[in-house]
Amino acid sequence: MTTATVSTQTTNQAYTFPPGPAPKPILGSSFDFSVDPLSFVTRLQRQYGNAATVSFMGGFKMVLLFTPAAVRYVLVEHPRDFTSREFNFTLTRLLGDGLLTIDGELHRQQRRLVQPAFHKKRIESYAATMTEHTLDMLSGWRAGETRDIAAEMQALTLRIVAKTLFDVDLKHDSDQLGRAFTDVITFPGDRRLAWQNLLRINLPFTPFGRYLRGKSKLDATIYRIIEERRKSGEDKGDVLSMLLHSQDEDNTMMTDQQVRDETMTFFAAGHETTANALAWTFYLLSQNPAKDALLREEIARVLGDRPPTVEDLPNLPYTDMVIKESMRLYPPAWAIGRMASRDFDIEGYHLPKGQVVFMSQWVMHRNPEIWGSDVLEFKPERFDPQHPQDVPQFAYFPFGGGPRMCIGMPFAQMEARLLLATITQHVRLRLVPGFPVVPQPMVTLRPQHGLQMTVEQP
Repeated sequence: MTTATVSTQTTNQAYTFPPGPAPKPILGSSFDFSVDPLSFVTRLQRQYGNAATVSFMGGFKMVLLFTPAAVRYVLVEHPRDFTSREFNFTLTRLLGDGLLTIDGELHRQQRRLVQPAFHKKRIESYAATMTEHTLDMLSGWRAGETRDIAAEMQALTLRIVAKTLFDVDLKHDSDQLGRAFTDVITFPGDRRLAWQNLLRINLPFTPFGRYLRGKSKLDATIYRIIEERRKSGEDKGDVLSMLLHSQDEDNTMMTDQQVRDETMTFFAAGHETTANALAWTFYLLSQNPAKDALLREEIARVLGDRPPTVEDLPNLPYTDMVIKESMRLYPPAWAIGRMASRDFDIEGYHLPKGQVVFMSQWVMHRNPEIWGSDVLEFKPERFDPQHPQDVPQFAYFPFGGGPRMCIGMPFAQMEARLLLATITQHVRLRLVPGFPVVPQPMVTLRPQHGLQMTVEQP
């Protein structure tokens, strides 16, 4: 396994870039990247090793970093030297100035503001709501029917985040909102990377038209929630109340636009990661019956027929291992990008201020030099707390790292384990034979065609 060399020194030497594929006329590598991003970035790592440089339309140049040490350097050791807003074009278009898209002191202030909603005791208080909503969903399922588990998990996690963080019941709106999020998130926003997005035609059947209508639906829902809470004036101690009652140093309250941006951020990020993680987990379990049997044995032994509680989670280590291994093979956040705010040295190259760097969980989590020759096998035992696989720090980073690590990570981890245990108690899910399972790397990693699975008795 290659070892990264990272330097914090900058000099007056000429800028040097890692090698990479020769750019094609006009498009650069935009076509190759947009056709199959996962295969493209994986090939780059296999061909060029620790780092590679790729050129896109308009002369836009991106440096891809493929070592755990480089990830640590950018995310943990020098986070203030690398900003995220310029790379998060698609997210900014949907979320506005939310916690995921802002930088600097504003980001630190907003994170401190909402941090209390994610304290350990507060998160644990959400557990009952999570299992109750899951049981409500399962009450409508019947053995023998086929369901799109990706869509079902999205609707469920949307309901959960709405109730726990904003005290809103979306039971009758979650399907429509899920489709709206899908239309927005799957629209390729950065024209430099997506050659097919040069033209934006607003018609009901075009991706851009669906994006506009989806965003309008989401905005209308969020503004309605804000308006209703402002009218009531009630402080429920949830994220929405924290946003509505927060004040700047000059006692200025947040505007509806500011509240909307943060609310949209938590709606989007609060359901998307867990929904994708669970969908991929059920797919992997259906393809690995022996691992599925181990999971069921643990859940039956610890829980019997009763719903799981937060107190049960320490006694469900294999359940946790299954989730972690699923997020290794199919990381919901498949890549992270940053822009350098100063010159820097990394992997033996001297790179300029303004340079965009790209780090892919998909590539790192599937690198056989790090994880071994069985890297593509679904093997939850890699995360056995008693005998974990020995890999470098930041060889595994599904939630990012450093001061911008996902604030909702403890929420998502608890939710995924509770939902997996509850669903596994009541049903067994089998992939419909011949159904095409294709990862779609947009903002998140979703199954491109959904995930049609047959509901069976456990």
